[in-house]
Amino acid sequence: MLALIVIAIMMGFPTAFTLMGLGMIFGYIAFWTPVQHWYDNNIFDLIVQRTYGVMTNDTLLSIPLFVFMGYIMERAALVDAMFHSVQLAFRRIPASLAVTTLLVCAFWGIASGIVGAVVVLMGVIALRPMLRAGYDVKLASGVITAGGTLGILIPPSVMLIVYAAVAGQSIVKLYAAAMLPGFFLTFLYLVYILGWALINPKIAPKLPPDQYRIEVPDYLRRLERGPSRRILPGLVAASFRPALLNGATGRDGKPVRYGAVLRDAMGALVPVILAATTFGAAYWYVVIYNAAPQPGPASRPAAVAIAATPAPLAADDKPQELGSAESAPNPTASDDGPPEEMTSLGELSGPSKAGQVPEHFFQWFWALAALSAAILGLYYWRMDGEQLEILNKLVASVVPLGVLTFVVLAVILFGITTATESAAIGALGALYLAVMARYPRQVWSWTLVGGLIGGGLATRQGGFVTILVSAFIGGTFFGTVVPGLWNLRTSRELRENVKQAIFLTAKTTAMVCWLFVGSGLFSAVFALHGGQSLIERWVLSMNLSPLGFLVIAQLIIFLLGWPLEWTEIIVIFCPIFIPLLSHFHIDPILFGTMVAVNLQAAFLSPPVAMSAFYLKGVAPKHVTLNQIFAGMMPYMLIVLLCLVFMYIWPGMTLWLPEFLYGS
Repeated sequence: MLALIVIAIMMGFPTAFTLMGLGMIFGYIAFWTPVQHWYDNNIFDLIVQRTYGVMTNDTLLSIPLFVFMGYIMERAALVDAMFHSVQLAFRRIPASLAVTTLLVCAFWGIASGIVGAVVVLMGVIALRPMLRAGYDVKLASGVITAGGTLGILIPPSVMLIVYAAVAGQSIVKLYAAAMLPGFFLTFLYLVYILGWALINPKIAPKLPPDQYRIEVPDYLRRLERGPSRRILPGLVAASFRPALLNGATGRDGKPVRYGAVLRDAMGALVPVILAATTFGAAYWYVVIYNAAPQPGPASRPAAVAIAATPAPLAADDKPQELGSAESAPNPTASDDGPPEEMTSLGELSGPSKAGQVPEHFFQWFWALAALSAAILGLYYWRMDGEQLEILNKLVASVVPLGVLTFVVLAVILFGITTATESAAIGALGALYLAVMARYPRQVWSWTLVGGLIGGGLATRQGGFVTILVSAFIGGTFFGTVVPGLWNLRTSRELRENVKQAIFLTAKTTAMVCWLFVGSGLFSAVFALHGGQSLIERWVLSMNLSPLGFLVIAQLIIFLLGWPLEWTEIIVIFCPIFIPLLSHFHIDPILFGTMVAVNLQAAFLSPPVAMSAFYLKGVAPKHVTLNQIFAGMMPYMLIVLLCLVFMYIWPGMTLWLPEFLYGS
């Protein structure tokens, strides 16, 4: 069965239907008895049960919502402005275009989570400017293909949702575990780019000044003070004395208005507001909320559980599943009804670090706060009119997406919502930003109306937080739906974007769900024939240590990433290793995070290497596929280096989920 599935995939047959076909054929052989009619074979009942189990798996519901969020933001064309503003912000560092490309790829990948869309978009936006600037082809292509894959690792990630459904693990804990390794891998990519550019500056020539200069309006030039042209003192003075700007012109060439000065002053305060909010939220959660006495173990969000397994065929015919998601018994299931779903809150077991202030927290907190204050002070001291204009562009292009992404992740990690509910918030927020990009005045007007309605409806419930959340939801809903529906009939572009986003979401979701149906049937029949027990006996006979098992398992997954995609690896081969984790006392959260990091190689290693083919489709003709492959190879080695760090220092993966949810 394993040999045939690999051969069939290599020949180009659809993976999901190949899994179902092989499962049905070998299952028919396993259940066949000469005395029964051919259509009484139990394989047909097993097919229905596997399909129904996928349909009732509430974990998978977040996939279409996150995918829809990504496609909506892709169609809204928000990347161009972000790339330009980030490029201006990093214009003076070595390989600035490559660094900007990596950061935008990582940020956009986190927001959308769709590798193909990120690689294609960044290939269109960033590849030609890098090549025109004289960048090495391998550097330019490698940074796009490697950066585009980060979205499947850093939450919210569809890959982690698929693994959670296969392994029966908490999506919330997997998201928390993948945060630090994902950012650490991004840091390693940056170190490689900067190091290569410093060692060999010819691969990334500096841009000429005319390519990163930005025009500063007349009124900001008048507000600059001293030889260093500091803008902040003049901006503060103009906020209280508008007469200082008499006769000055604004960005449109007309006499400047006081509102433009206030907008610039508020924009200049955004870094301080973001820093204060971040540190304040961290202090409140760790010291006040997290350390407060909890009423019970179920009060802390532990997991988003997986739907229970359908009832077995018969006592003698029950196939043993490969993944713990399929093997966990459900004591509340009834033979007469559909499988019941577990609650999204689970009790904590074992010693827990939740509710405790981490050791040395206050030292680190105040040291980082002082460092941030010093950096902000230096930044404001050196800010001139040009830097203020760049900051305004960053606020307009990066902050909205950053806030949306932060909200989506925060409500999951802090247990405010489940992953599915957070995905719904993200999808609505993406629609809001897409409509805002085209009809800002209408969106702001209806947002105000919706906020008043939502806050008014919540006044009966009492509580400031309830009113604030209700006003926020009402404003977002009205600001999205009313202008969107009103302009949908007149804007052909808006209709096409929504139509394409819905179609692509349905296509991607159908692919994933059919893969789950096929893998569920295939794994059940594989276990029924004794394949799982055979593999377990073979692995256990090797007398491996936990480290040895981890190395072998990750090596096999790494090698499988050369001919196969990550979907086939997770739904077919990961369930083979998952039942063995308990024997070697390996945390399935740690193992799943390592698999997610390792599967970056599936996008970066030929011959499949889908990132290379995505980029080749939009690259100039003189950029060959071999050059793209050569550019990706160093990043594949960096992925292996990141895995080594995760082996040596498992706390990088497990500290955050243990702190938030306990052991």
